[in-house]
Amino acid sequence: FFYYCIMRNIFKYEFFDERKLLVGLLNASKKEQFVSILTSNSNKKAKSLPKEYVNYNIIAAVGCISKIASNKNSLKKMRKFADSKNDWLFGYLSYDLKNEIENLSSNNLDNFSVDNLCFFCPKYVLLYKNNHLEIHTYEYREKCDNFILNLKFDKLKIQQKSISLKSRDSKVSYLNKINKIMKHIKKGNIYEMNYCQEYFADNVNIFPETFFWHLNKKMEMPFSCFMKIKDKYIISSSPERYIKKTGDTILSQPIKGTTARGINKLEDDKLKKMLIESRKDIAENIMITDLVRNDLSITASKSSVKVDDLCSVFSFKRIHQMITSITSKLDDNFDYVDVIESTFPMGSMTGAPKIKAMELIEKFETFKRGFFSGAVGYINPNLDFDFNVIIRTILYCFSKKYLSLPVGSAITINSDSIAEYEECIVKIKPILEILNLHLND
Repeated sequence: FFYYCIMRNIFKYEFFDERKLLVGLLNASKKEQFVSILTSNSNKKAKSLPKEYVNYNIIAAVGCISKIASNKNSLKKMRKFADSKNDWLFGYLSYDLKNEIENLSSNNLDNFSVDNLCFFCPKYVLLYKNNHLEIHTYEYREKCDNFILNLKFDKLKIQQKSISLKSRDSKVSYLNKINKIMKHIKKGNIYEMNYCQEYFADNVNIFPETFFWHLNKKMEMPFSCFMKIKDKYIISSSPERYIKKTGDTILSQPIKGTTARGINKLEDDKLKKMLIESRKDIAENIMITDLVRNDLSITASKSSVKVDDLCSVFSFKRIHQMITSITSKLDDNFDYVDVIESTFPMGSMTGAPKIKAMELIEKFETFKRGFFSGAVGYINPNLDFDFNVIIRTILYCFSKKYLSLPVGSAITINSDSIAEYEECIVKIKPILEILNLHLND
């Protein structure tokens, strides 16, 4: 470990079972207001993954000592908070943080009312890798041992009842909007735009911990997360990293290009080959790669922005994904907050040019994204960080009994509106099947 935090005690536990740890943490979250569980599913990973895709099997934060939540001058406040704490921070960046970074606004329907960002210093930080568990805490050994002993490893309650989801866009409305977006592309206003729609359900009772357990078990995605901030939950099976900082090295890994896995090897190989050779998906990926290169160049030392694995296709349990890795070296005149400010929101969820794409997103979408297409992650005491992209995600507000399942796709000049609609269904179909959800068309 290369971080430094003088105040926390570090206690080690050997040969700890990963499945039990995850169940125990999910059960513990029921009694806490602030919990973040990030799991890479690396013991069950695909044969190959993009570079540096795995840091820990599980990294988690339980309990809250202090926190920052902000909707104005948020990144400056975060910098001041992080610098004063010299400690672990876990939290999220809302998509609508963009309104502080650029001269933008969000006035669409908002059922979550989330802050632009929220980070907390946890009571317990758990780092689990290769059957070894470390706990970083201000508590003494006896209390830490009791925390472990009191974790409940009993089975999570099963969600039995089927939930019907409605869409803010009818299929006809969706297709019409895609055609209108493509007119903007033909006029040269944008080259690419990520359009998202929301599936939702009102007045539903769920067990968020159970939802995450089953979703993670079936999807096994490398940037999965369960986050609880008071009455709000992020239940995610994300495959995508937004950005990572290690020392002066910055890494971003946008995803553009998705297809389902086949029911047998022959079909699976055929689908993967089609994605590898898809001119549309390659064009999408390269456009966003160029956008990320430009974003990283703002804080990069001269000639340090590099592209690795351009448009490489990787296979996960339920889907194939086209992923590119872009790295840079941080210039001495900038810090970790500057990196976030110059790259957020991530290009894969906005479009190119980014600002115009975000303006059109607000025009055509019907809901305020909030958590969705933001990021969940952590900042360590060394001011290194790692954040995912909040996609393939269920959002739930316990107090309102409101469930949301947003999904989107990238629209380009080569898009077919029906194909884009079907791509959205491909992305959420595993979630629907696993969690006994269905679409009410």
